[in-house]
Amino acid sequence: MIRSALFVLLVAVPIAEIAVFLVVGGAIGTLPTIALIILTALLGATLLKRQGVSALTRLKADMDAGRVPAGAIGQAVAVAVAGVLLLTPGFITDAIGFLLFVPGVRSAIGRRMASGIKVHQAGPSAGPRQRGARTIDLDADDYQRQDDPSPWQEPR
Repeated sequence: MIRSALFVLLVAVPIAEIAVFLVVGGAIGTLPTIALIILTALLGATLLKRQGVSALTRLKADMDAGRVPAGAIGQAVAVAVAGVLLLTPGFITDAIGFLLFVPGVRSAIGRRMASGIKVHQAGPSAGPRQRGARTIDLDADDYQRQDDPSPWQEPR
């Protein structure tokens, strides 16, 4: 599955892009085709800057409010991928990149990513623990607390 997807990305997409370049170049000419490619790259960079800042702002707002930023992460990833696709020369990648800048498409991607994320809260208020294959329960005599504070913790 991964190999076939990688094959499509590395071989089939550039071949399709070349075919589209030939068709568009034949219809409007070489220089207008090159100008159109440069224009979409510039437009993509502008959209990436604006939408990227907006996505990061939403991400920070979710984190500051104590919410899981899964949807915001999905939208930020979609914006980043859209920017890369628009900066890559080609009409097919540009079409997919512009599609990823549509808020409804980004929201759908964010919801899809959020649905696959499970949050486990740690600490005394987390409620009863579920035993699972990846859970290691320790009793008080299974570990020893040291007074050597971590450099990452605030001093008490």
